[in-house]
Amino acid sequence: HVQLVESGGGSVQAGGSLRLSCAASGVTASRYCMGWFRQAAGKQREWISSIRTDGSTRYADSVKGRFTISRDNAKNTLYLQMNSLKPEDTAMYYCAAGRLWGERGCVVYDYGGQGTQVTVS
Repeated sequence: HVQLVESGGGSVQAGGSLRLSCAASGVTASRYCMGWFRQAAGKQREWISSIRTDGSTRYADSVKGRFTISRDNAKNTLYLQMNSLKPEDTAMYYCAAGRLWGERGCVVYDYGGQGTQVTVS
């Protein structure tokens, strides 16, 4: 049974930082490319970052230079360090595991989590 469980969300003031985690079980995360998405209320889900099995990364322009994706294969965990947060970053954040690699990271996603809420005021 594959599970991806996000944590680390919360409320923060603009300019602040948060680190999201995505713990994987039932799957060896190091064998997958991994990604982060977010969905704000009333908006479509937005891809924000991906990391390949070799550590290569991709970012959406909206977060480039502020967010950093990383992975700890020993802990089977994906991270998203978010700095210089803005009110427009407010959203539910989701992690996902996938395969194949393209210009915007993973091309196909096989598994996803339930999300963690980030609120920036």
